[in-house]
Amino acid sequence: MNASSTKPYLIRAIHEWCVDNNFTPYVAVQVDAHTRVPPQHVRDGQIVLNIAPYATGGLSISNDAITCQARFGGVAQSLYVPISQVLAIYSRENGQGMAFAPGAVSGSAMELGGVVAAEEDAAEVASSPVELIRPVDSVVRSAESEPEPPHEPPAAPAGGKVSHLRRIK
Repeated sequence: MNASSTKPYLIRAIHEWCVDNNFTPYVAVQVDAHTRVPPQHVRDGQIVLNIAPYATGGLSISNDAITCQARFGGVAQSLYVPISQVLAIYSRENGQGMAFAPGAVSGSAMELGGVVAAEEDAAEVASSPVELIRPVDSVVRSAESEPEPPHEPPAAPAGGKVSHLRRIK
């Protein structure tokens, strides 16, 4: 008996975790002929979608696809994303989430930090770790569409010494 893929379950779990913690769930998608998204927003064959409850209508994450209504430039559109095309789901605020091998339906997954979270196809993971890790880096970088505000150093206290902390990404 073949067990169903863990991938849609993991996507639903990370989505629920994001919503429960007031984070914005983003999905990075590899667009193909079966994916229905606004083509003008696709960059290098990928698109990052905000699937927060306030950004979508009728969101459904089934075992086969993510479907919803979303507005792009004020125009409502129906989206259809096959589960096999989801590259990652993560929180916009802190980047925590999970990335998947491109086209993986079997559930081979990694946390965005690079730790393997599920290995349904252990031979594939062991034989090509570079191929699985590379999309994680490109997904996170391509998803950074909103620039962060510049960080200003804190004002020095009167007559005191200030130690500076750097934010490392």
